[in-house]
Amino acid sequence: MTAVLKVDPLKITFDGIHARIAPSKTLDNLRIAVDALKKDQVVAFPTETVYGLGASCQSTPGVQGIYAAKNRPADNPLIIHVSSREQLETTLLQSVPSPKIPPIYVPLIEKFWPGPLTILLPLPENTTISPVCTLGQSTFGVRVPANPIARALIEMSNLPLAAPSANASTKPSCTTAQHVFNDMRDRIPFIIDGGPADIGVESTVVDGLVSPPQILRPGGVTLEQIREIGGSAWKNVVIAKPNAKENEKVRTPGMKYRHYSPQAYVTVFQPGAEHKLVDFVRNRKATKVAYLRSKTFPKSAFAGLENVQVYDMPLGTTNKDISHNLFNYFREADSLGVDLIIVEGIDVTEEGLAIMNRIHKAAGEIVEAI
Repeated sequence: MTAVLKVDPLKITFDGIHARIAPSKTLDNLRIAVDALKKDQVVAFPTETVYGLGASCQSTPGVQGIYAAKNRPADNPLIIHVSSREQLETTLLQSVPSPKIPPIYVPLIEKFWPGPLTILLPLPENTTISPVCTLGQSTFGVRVPANPIARALIEMSNLPLAAPSANASTKPSCTTAQHVFNDMRDRIPFIIDGGPADIGVESTVVDGLVSPPQILRPGGVTLEQIREIGGSAWKNVVIAKPNAKENEKVRTPGMKYRHYSPQAYVTVFQPGAEHKLVDFVRNRKATKVAYLRSKTFPKSAFAGLENVQVYDMPLGTTNKDISHNLFNYFREADSLGVDLIIVEGIDVTEEGLAIMNRIHKAAGEIVEAI
């Protein structure tokens, strides 16, 4: 039986890197979750990106529990979450000589930690990280989440947490505790409910160990921000190919297998292709359509179309709003039993790169303007 633990992020403050929580239900529920993690159990918790499914990265039974709960492919590595750079250095990099973090990352983590940035680091010799996290890789991904609940949970337990998104494998990522409950009911003991995630897509994953450095997965930190903040070392950063081959080892989640997909068929209409909407729906003989429009497509695109129920789902007109709403609307569309989801494509600048990365991975078809 899965229990939902209510936690109020406003009850949590930080004295430097240490969480401060007055006696309250929030503190009681966090202690329950900490106790579960120390017993090698799996706990879902909110981050600023999406909800995560966490267990101690130093516990092989705990990490195996994540894979089992998600039905996750056994060759898909996990990102590790720490409460601070100090915790990273003292618990996972204690055997690494200084500087423990490669200098190329320093300007980025000074700006974006805590936050939605994951960096790849060399796996130390005699590492305490479970091999089930890294799956034979010579590197591991790590970040410091900005959500106070996530940071407090990790700091209170003193356990770096391996934590992929808290959805069942292939489904859209979870941005609310209810989404997690729908996917993980009776699969895990506890879900921490800390309200909706702010960003709505996962962290950006960067690899500064190669030349030129790469963005392995676009996310909450944009390409433009990395080039601006990272200095000369990141001016020529490249975007890695979005999909890995079947037998290829991957360095980060999201590069392999079907991802982020609702049950209904997803079609992306690129800007300028709105004149093809009606004929497309007719040709597919769709009867229930979710219409996820954003910046330019009109609400009235399907006016006069008979025998089709169209659910209008405006994602918003800013990239931040679209990012925040995307996975939620994917899940809402499934709850309505639609047979077709139409998504308006956007430009791949700033947050649009991560948004379109997720949409393309979910889509079965892309309709161009010409």
